[in-house]
Amino acid sequence: MSILRTENLAKSFGENVILQNVTVEIEKGDIVSIIGPSGTGKSTFLRAVNFLDPPTAGEVYFDGVKINKKNIDEIRRKMGMVFQSFGLFSHLNVMENLCAGPIKLLGKTRPEAETKATELLKAVGLSERAQHFPHQLSGGQKQRVAIARCLAMEPQVILFDEPTSALDPTMVGEVTAVIRSLSKTGLTLLIVTHEMNFAKEISSRVFYMDERGIYEQGTPAQIFENPQKPKTQAFIYRIRSFHYEVESRDFDYVAMLTGIDNFCFRHAVKDKTAKKLRLIAEELVINIVVPKFGACNLSVSFSEQLSRYEVTVTYPGDSEDALETTEDDLAVTILRNIAGEIVHTFAGGVNTLRLAL
Repeated sequence: MSILRTENLAKSFGENVILQNVTVEIEKGDIVSIIGPSGTGKSTFLRAVNFLDPPTAGEVYFDGVKINKKNIDEIRRKMGMVFQSFGLFSHLNVMENLCAGPIKLLGKTRPEAETKATELLKAVGLSERAQHFPHQLSGGQKQRVAIARCLAMEPQVILFDEPTSALDPTMVGEVTAVIRSLSKTGLTLLIVTHEMNFAKEISSRVFYMDERGIYEQGTPAQIFENPQKPKTQAFIYRIRSFHYEVESRDFDYVAMLTGIDNFCFRHAVKDKTAKKLRLIAEELVINIVVPKFGACNLSVSFSEQLSRYEVTVTYPGDSEDALETTEDDLAVTILRNIAGEIVHTFAGGVNTLRLAL
């Protein structure tokens, strides 16, 4: 049975739609990393799930119970959240920060709360900081205290909202180490993060968010090694691309070639490689595809992660490999000498020719 489930979850701020029709199930013990570009609703998803920013539409279920305004306080005790800004009480020392919630909300006695807090501080490596105040701690120490405070409430699920984003790079490791240890305890964790290696290592599932929802999901191997959807691929492989639409045989080929040159210059593509990309586009578009099909779409891209350069041309019609049917043998010879890989595919009435260096 799922511990957390959303059905058609939506969240808007005025006319700005952030999330729409998000339906997903989180199983008990899942470690879910939520990744994607800034502004795609990752943090909003977490805040909607625990009603810090109540959903505009849709439902959220926790352990089979629908969350509403009446039961949200009770459910929040079982679903902790760790914020990027720590959220510690500045007027309380570390021990008092950890004990306040269990005493006031769980009915623990002070000795019980302090005993548990001592165990948790030891677990996060901060036993000697029990009497320190937040202003006496580093960013990494504050975040570890925040995690320990969350654990003091004995949650079944913990939501991490970019727990390392406010930290100096030297402190990121100490926080991710604590989360790694938590991942082995059976707790259910949802982690919004920009630390891709960390997400790949720790997760049982990964959500890539875009287009107002969970655009693609899968195991770490599926998402990081073999993403299926274009935006996921662009994000994971750090793909940069240039696009040009050819609408007729009388198109402005100078503008197309200049656009490729500017793209290569802007992304510091080596001159030798830039010349090859320009030549492939020139021969493929100007001399082969456009004379026969009249219109096409050109894409020039490179992946920082894969060190791979591609020129892709799409054109409509029946299935036809333009390189096989053209009469321009010289252009074909040039392309086959330059490209390390040439692939033709056909789907939905669209031909695609992809040439890779």
